[in-house]
Amino acid sequence: MRLLLILSMFASSVFASKFDIDTYSTSIEFAQVTHVVATQRSSGNWCFDTSIRHNDQGWEHYADRWEVLDLAGNQLGYRSLGHPHDNEQPFTRSRCKIKIPAEISKVVVRAKCNKHGFGGKPIVVDLTISKGEGYLVSRKN
Repeated sequence: MRLLLILSMFASSVFASKFDIDTYSTSIEFAQVTHVVATQRSSGNWCFDTSIRHNDQGWEHYADRWEVLDLAGNQLGYRSLGHPHDNEQPFTRSRCKIKIPAEISKVVVRAKCNKHGFGGKPIVVDLTISKGEGYLVSRKN
């Protein structure tokens, strides 16, 4: 029983520390989200136009994905990036039809590369205001 309690505490601390938006690198060796435009459509779904900067170096090291998460770290949507963008920096790619529950007012947009994973600066987007540091929001009326 004591072993079960210890394992439970260990698992809780591992999962609790898994999603950290305050610790990141600003090096462009890590994929950096530089700007986000979040637009709510008449359907209620969202489109995210996400700009990323990264020191892409061909297929061996490039930004390969960005994602939208709630503040608990649950993925709401993502966009895979199928090739390096060596000569296009920063670059912007979009993803629509992202469903965000009405009770969620803030989301995190973060990017990763195929060498270092996540670790660059994410942007926290407050969906209740029209703009903030690094983002713009447009809601349906």
